[in-house]
Amino acid sequence: MTSKFQRKKPQQQQKKQWSLQDFEIGKPLGKGKFGRVYLARESKSKYIVALKMIFKEQIEKYRLHNQLRREMEIQTSLRHPNVLRLYGWFHDDDRIYLILEYAHGGELYRLLRKTGHLTEKHAATYIASIAQALVYCHEKDVIHRDIKPENLLLDHEGRLKIADFGWSVQSRSKRHTMCGTLDYLAPEMVENKAHDYAVDNWTLGVLCYEFLYGVPPFEAESQKDTFRRIMKVDLSFPSTPCISTEAKNLISRLLVKDSSKRLSLHKIMEHPWIIKNANPTGTCSE
Repeated sequence: MTSKFQRKKPQQQQKKQWSLQDFEIGKPLGKGKFGRVYLARESKSKYIVALKMIFKEQIEKYRLHNQLRREMEIQTSLRHPNVLRLYGWFHDDDRIYLILEYAHGGELYRLLRKTGHLTEKHAATYIASIAQALVYCHEKDVIHRDIKPENLLLDHEGRLKIADFGWSVQSRSKRHTMCGTLDYLAPEMVENKAHDYAVDNWTLGVLCYEFLYGVPPFEAESQKDTFRRIMKVDLSFPSTPCISTEAKNLISRLLVKDSSKRLSLHKIMEHPWIIKNANPTGTCSE
């Protein structure tokens, strides 16, 4: 069913004053530091969405007003099959509510924990999907800066969706804020140097490694050791599972300290490993 969310243009969409009374709330889908996510159904259209409820008290406590506003503005403006839609938002006295596309398959993180690691075909399909989404985002001057399995969702067909734009930024100039998740940080961020879109390309290399081996490439006992391994690009490939030379080649060409020498997103999609293994439809079935 085509929902009112899908039919309306962004400027029309925001004219609708949503409230909690417009939704039937279902089961909880997840819980985070600042709020919870519930399955919900819009009462009139019966369209299924995910409703993210964020506590204003937490926003005040951690001074996240600007970050949340930026996240909402960026995600609402994005329209790509591999980017989770943010249809709109509203608030009451205690909470802010984000009306999100519902991804039936849940977090890719859960699938990865369940299976240990992914097949090369699944890994290549997901990497190609993320690369395509990032080409779109980067063309709109959006750097995600926090791509990790917990922020990648799967729809009912197994198609990947990038979610959680909490650390994203829209800028043409280099940035200096250190942000994101430890294991996925690019060397320039660890060293507090200026960074640009290439931090997302680095993260694709980390993800590809984790998809295939089940652990991030620079994981260590302590934060200090992880930082040291990232800065040295201390990369090694375990003997098990047995991974193709082409996959290792792609990872090695993304995990490069000099950000200007990392493989471009377009080159990722043209890489022999992607061409050989990725499903062009972007769907994966377990």
